[in-house]
Amino acid sequence: MKERILVAMSGGVDSAVAAALLVEQGHDVVGATLKLWCYGGTAAVARTCCSLRDIDDAKATAAALRIPHYVLDEETDFAREVIDPFVQAYLAGETPNPCVACNTELKFGSLLERAARLGFDAVATGHYARIASGPHGPVLRRGVDADKDQAYVLWGIRRADLVRTRFPVGEHTKDAIRDVARRHALPVADKIDSQDICFVQDRHYADVVAERVGDVPQALPGEIVDRDGRVLGEHRGVIHYTVGQRRGLGIADEEPLYVVALDAPNNRVVVGPREALDRTRFTARGVNWVSIDPPREPIEASVKIRYRAAPVPARLVPVGDGVRVEVHRPVQQVSPGQSAVFLDGDVLLGGGVIAPSPVPVHAVPAV
Repeated sequence: MKERILVAMSGGVDSAVAAALLVEQGHDVVGATLKLWCYGGTAAVARTCCSLRDIDDAKATAAALRIPHYVLDEETDFAREVIDPFVQAYLAGETPNPCVACNTELKFGSLLERAARLGFDAVATGHYARIASGPHGPVLRRGVDADKDQAYVLWGIRRADLVRTRFPVGEHTKDAIRDVARRHALPVADKIDSQDICFVQDRHYADVVAERVGDVPQALPGEIVDRDGRVLGEHRGVIHYTVGQRRGLGIADEEPLYVVALDAPNNRVVVGPREALDRTRFTARGVNWVSIDPPREPIEASVKIRYRAAPVPARLVPVGDGVRVEVHRPVQQVSPGQSAVFLDGDVLLGGGVIAPSPVPVHAVPAV
């Protein structure tokens, strides 16, 4: 059935081919690029996204496909929904994932709402994910190409919106997508993939935080302590560190030390041996169930705590609007602020944000 589809075109090859595939299928396709961030006089680095050059690439792709193309100014919403929460998370000692917020609030939030008002049947993107029919409606599945699968960053999509969402590239490998781009002579066929966070680029994320909030305590030097509260050294500011970090601590011990917690209220970095990173349970807050009804009883699933991490078996226990995750074997680098997603095979059931655990310092209090 022919549909009228608004394609979010980032200027990269994946969203370009998403539009090309839909045109091939006979749909009425319109391209839209979200202007999220202003670089001013600074040139964007090659591996970023959402730059002015990317807008030009998206426009050139749309011209090659002979489809309309529009630029939508979303800078204000992007700052409110993505950058501000990013900054606040670091000030709280968390490690956020801004791409999840961008997908949830903009690409599958405000853009879907705008598309509905304009009479579009669906919104499509270039994410490597799939939507399939389940026993109780559509479900979100991982992409065919395991190396490119992006379902992890899509857990925030509202379940009701799956019916209006399309992922044309999810059934293909990256090599196949490049081939489609070349067949259509798209100007981005050989463009490198974006990897950097658009508003961070080649800077350190802590510089972005400090730039927006100034000399807050979390950006100033403080104590590095072990789990007994013993002072081992001085850090540069808790915003410069993340759980699991080993390098850059500037301290030496009989065995390698890792960041095991960030005590933001007391401006302390807590370190310990590698085994101190082991976790058998943690809590995910703000959980969204994208493929199933919210469970009322504990369920068995697999949990993925990093984009590149392997899923591990777990028991999910509903707690308020969150979930207590009880993994069946210890996992490391459970970082507050990162996403935990729940899987049943290749079906993404839902996900949430890893909540902070009590800081594991047992003795000497901060002065």
